[in-house]
Amino acid sequence: MKTKLLLCAVLLLSAATNAQIKTGTITGTVINPEKKPVESATIQLLNATTKTLVKTAVTDKQGNYLFEKIAEGKYLLAVSGMGFTKKTTDAVEVTASNTAVQVPPIELQAQAKALEGVTVISQKQFIEQKPDRTVVNVEASPSNAGATALEVLEKSPGVSVDNDGNISLKGKQGVIIMMDGKPTYLSGADLANVLRNMPASALDQIEIMTNPPAKYDASGNSGIINIKTKKNKQKGFNGSASTAYTQGIYSKTSNSLNLNYKNGKLNLFSTLSANYRNNFQQLDIYRRYLNTDKTTKAIFEQTSFSNKHSGNYNAKFGLDYSLNTKTTLGIVVSGVTNPFAQTGENTSYLMGSSGALDSIVSARNSEYSKWKNGSVNLNFRHQFDSTGREITADVDYLNYNSNKDQYFSNNSYTAGWSLKNSDILLGELPSAINILSAKTDYTQPLKKGAKFEAGLKASYVNTDNTAGYFNLVGNIKNPDYDKTNRFDYKENINAAYVQASKTVNAFIFKVGTRLETTTMNGHQRLPSDTSFHIRRIDLFPYVFLSRRVGKIAGYELRGYLVYRRSITRPVYEYLNPFPRYLDQYLYETGNPT
Repeated sequence: MKTKLLLCAVLLLSAATNAQIKTGTITGTVINPEKKPVESATIQLLNATTKTLVKTAVTDKQGNYLFEKIAEGKYLLAVSGMGFTKKTTDAVEVTASNTAVQVPPIELQAQAKALEGVTVISQKQFIEQKPDRTVVNVEASPSNAGATALEVLEKSPGVSVDNDGNISLKGKQGVIIMMDGKPTYLSGADLANVLRNMPASALDQIEIMTNPPAKYDASGNSGIINIKTKKNKQKGFNGSASTAYTQGIYSKTSNSLNLNYKNGKLNLFSTLSANYRNNFQQLDIYRRYLNTDKTTKAIFEQTSFSNKHSGNYNAKFGLDYSLNTKTTLGIVVSGVTNPFAQTGENTSYLMGSSGALDSIVSARNSEYSKWKNGSVNLNFRHQFDSTGREITADVDYLNYNSNKDQYFSNNSYTAGWSLKNSDILLGELPSAINILSAKTDYTQPLKKGAKFEAGLKASYVNTDNTAGYFNLVGNIKNPDYDKTNRFDYKENINAAYVQASKTVNAFIFKVGTRLETTTMNGHQRLPSDTSFHIRRIDLFPYVFLSRRVGKIAGYELRGYLVYRRSITRPVYEYLNPFPRYLDQYLYETGNPT
């Protein structure tokens, strides 16, 4: 499904934002003593001064690695691989004159093997490269202490997060973010707020799948990131607590408490967290408008500063009860509230073709919002025998609610700062999303390393979004019907999949297909009563072939061949055809088709 997000001045805003930040790339190769490439070595990019982790990469089959969008500064590269001794390079520097840094080949030495006096300590690797996914073990890196889920994602291999919180995987946007195997149904700023306020101490693993199998939803043409939270199963009562305070220009705090109680057939677990952030953004924009002959028509300059305060309070409670040794029932209840406040000021200078100042616009804006999320999950698992034959089922209900109050004050002046006119615009933007989904999965091991999987899923989404705008004249609120909008959206997706896999000697083979039917109904009530209805049926085949091609210093090398068909589903706000205002000059609008 092709979607279009019509961005007017927002594109110019993004371009101007990126222009202010100088970034570069760091590339290189990892080799062994025989000068052959080392595949799946872990490269940690460290700040040369603080030794803190900035980003992580994994080498490909040719031993190559790449770090993109790296800010100017000095860095160290810490390189490790199974069977090799860890090595840290000398400092490398990204500068305005050298944005493409090529690091000389890094040679790893094989670990010496001691036959006596060996103490074995079990510890997970920070990065695990599996045949169909990359796994990040969050607790295996000390640098994740006090970090947030979003910061851990930013450091993960192939993952990038831009200034607006949009997440991309290997340069592609549209990645689906899942939490414990369930879609978050959020994107952009809303998703970034959830992850930014989730402590890393609550995470167990992050699974990165660039080509997820047929078991997973077909949406997302750049892959799936599944964030697994902790679920302690130690017997008795146990728990952990963490707190962190960070001071930059402003401060932020992160606090969490994990509790668990297991006795006999009963397992109780909970997570509580409270976080606070205070940050800012300073933005300078320069635009030059051209005539058809490329001469200057007009010049626009804008300086702006905004201060943001946000809190996040999260609670999750769960219960697992074992009916017998083979059957388990569970329930998880969670809730999040996220109060947010933003104030900003910007000044715009409008000039003619010669650069002479024509007029000035001074604007003040503020936004106060409260975002709430509640969810309930019922789950069931039955293991038929010890071979891995099992059936699982989940039913989820999620509710998202947000209320935003916006204030825009604009004053227009002459070049000499004489007031020409002023206006005040108020925005009231309530939004609600209700989601109900149910799924079941069946796994059947077969003979000689084969396995069969099948499953069903149904999801129902209902959203109601209102954008009410008012011009404030004196103390009287007059509705602005040119900007006011109300949009309802309903979506139903039904899916079924089958998948088979087999391991034979050096080969791993998977094949499957997923069938999805989608029904979408959109209804714009204001300013005019319009609606749309879309129904489609899609088939999504999947083929995966992996072969072990050899070993280097005890480290396994594999080759891959993958075919996967997917679909890009627009997030709900992208279907809303009416403008959403950021300030007097900037707005964005969606496309219902």
